[in-house]
Amino acid sequence: MLNSPFTPGVVLARLSDGELALNFADISPMLDAHEARVAADRCYFCHDAPCITACPTDIDIPLFIRQIATGTPDAAAKTILSQNIMGGMCARVCPTEVLCEGACVREMAEGKPVEIGRLQRFATDTLMEKGIHPFTRAAATGKKVAVVGAGPAGLSCAHRAAMLGHDVTVYEARAKAGGLNEYGIAAYKAADDFAAREVDWLLKIGGIVIHCGKSLGADITLAQLEANYDAVFLGIGLGSVNALGLAGADLDGVHNAVDFIETLRQTDKAKLAIGRDVVVIGGGMTAVDAAVQSRLLGAQNVTMVYRGAREKMSASAYEQEHATSAGVRIIHNAAPKAIHGSAYVTGVEFTYAGGDAFTVPADQVFLAIGQTLEGAPTLLDGKKLKTNAGKIWAGGDCAAGGQDLTVTAVAEGRDAAMAIHAKIMG
Repeated sequence: MLNSPFTPGVVLARLSDGELALNFADISPMLDAHEARVAADRCYFCHDAPCITACPTDIDIPLFIRQIATGTPDAAAKTILSQNIMGGMCARVCPTEVLCEGACVREMAEGKPVEIGRLQRFATDTLMEKGIHPFTRAAATGKKVAVVGAGPAGLSCAHRAAMLGHDVTVYEARAKAGGLNEYGIAAYKAADDFAAREVDWLLKIGGIVIHCGKSLGADITLAQLEANYDAVFLGIGLGSVNALGLAGADLDGVHNAVDFIETLRQTDKAKLAIGRDVVVIGGGMTAVDAAVQSRLLGAQNVTMVYRGAREKMSASAYEQEHATSAGVRIIHNAAPKAIHGSAYVTGVEFTYAGGDAFTVPADQVFLAIGQTLEGAPTLLDGKKLKTNAGKIWAGGDCAAGGQDLTVTAVAEGRDAAMAIHAKIMG
């Protein structure tokens, strides 16, 4: 178990409560009104804005920034949320440096883009803090839609379907709604229980009922859903992690990084055991989140090892720099060869691309080598949105091959809801 020490060097409460609170505080606090106006004034309000093209949810970014600049952040929020109902979380976790901000004309000309992500957060947080939900339901259609999975894709689909007048029932296998946002995002990116608060706010549209603890296969079947609903949306994510396939992977102290992040999000951090020497294997966002949070919990030496070159890492350059600034050492072009130890892990041996071997001491190892879809209906089969079954749509990681982006999942859930609406309304 992750929340109990097993091996020498893995201990509870390496840091005081005060240190933990400081380390896990909001990484990028909300702009105040003056800061937002100053940031908005940097926008060129491009006619053919490349930032819109780069946004998976097609938010009209120049429009919402102009609305902030003119002192109407509530209108800006509605512009954002009309395209991306989870704009608050996306403002916190989107890799804006490679999406909208990466395409910003200011970035191309000056190397300093408009702070689109922080401006989006300013607008959406301002509205949410007032308790305002800017949308109302259409007249009831009498149609019923089932959504399996209360992650970003499922919640986005549920909200849009409810807004169009359908009655929506969401089935979620876990104890809480939110999916990746609740269980898989670094705690410092979603501080102050934001994921849960965003779900509560989203449900203010009405017409959505969520049943937690209900999993596909064990508690409900596709046949039942097809019989009882006019349409079904599957947003079940990726339920399994890839195996490392090396001897020693079952030693005490070796864990999946996704389990570590989930436990950290759901547990008192002072009660979470962390090692002195931590090794993270992988090169994506999960690897970065596990490595950085190990340091924030008090690990003294954290090494992240990726088998490919730096530019091949799925974690962005910004996230890699964030990791190194937090004290994480990143080694590239090195593949794991063996995990050493007897009852518990003592180190991980790697080989460089040229063949040279080296061992990194470790009393805790986190594997972040990707996730896979397991136990899902064969009708998914990598297809997007519409499946090969008449009443069933799908979106998010389970359909798109695991892009692991909240914003992409939201876009697919929204688009599936629009397709469902067109289909069931004839």
